[in-house]
Amino acid sequence: MVRAIKEIVTVAAGGRIEIRRPELREGTTAEVTIMVAESPRADRRRLADFVGAGKGCFATAAEVDAFIRAERDAWA
Repeated sequence: MVRAIKEIVTVAAGGRIEIRRPELREGTTAEVTIMVAESPRADRRRLADFVGAGKGCFATAAEVDAFIRAERDAWA
């Protein structure tokens, strides 16, 4: 019978991981799968960060709203 044990651990110096559980008997064979969460990328940006970043673009959301309002009024 296979039994699963799930642990969330912190990797120690040198990439070392320790799991200590009383139900794990010495000499028993165990298969270990390690899933490491990716660190958030430092260069990750939100879509809102691009507002006003390009040449000739609107600098603020208020400028976008004013432009859309003026266009809407022009069609009315």
